[in-house]
Amino acid sequence: MINNDVLRSIRYMLDLSDTMVIDIAKQANADLVLDRTQIQSFLKKEDEPGFAECSDVVLAHFLDGLVIHRRGPAPGKPARPVEKRMTNNIVLKKLRVAFELQDADMHQAFEEVGFPVSKPELSAFFRQADHRNYRACGDQILRNFLKGLTLMVRAA
Repeated sequence: MINNDVLRSIRYMLDLSDTMVIDIAKQANADLVLDRTQIQSFLKKEDEPGFAECSDVVLAHFLDGLVIHRRGPAPGKPARPVEKRMTNNIVLKKLRVAFELQDADMHQAFEEVGFPVSKPELSAFFRQADHRNYRACGDQILRNFLKGLTLMVRAA
């Protein structure tokens, strides 16, 4: 899935301002340089003038910052290294951690949008890439999860 779509979905889900998006990303790395103009260009549609592609590094910092924002910093642990290459599986994992979701919660998010996922299928997304039962999370699965999670979060 395109990083911009993930950022746009989470921003809508949590009703975040541009400044909040920057603050959340900086929680993962205070040295990260972002400004409102960049965030606004990341949030534009691909066919709009001024659109800029959100890099994997920016999305990784934002998702790590989201974990810290929602759960607090891990006491006594150093900051995790930021992924250089973001995949849908990593996005799914980070959202699971940030929102403290159990398997039942994740299944509910998929059910909300009429896209049921079996237990073995869901657990396959969280396995190591070299595991024989690993399964890559497709764009449609991540998109449906984000929609379902948005319905759950905004209803609460």
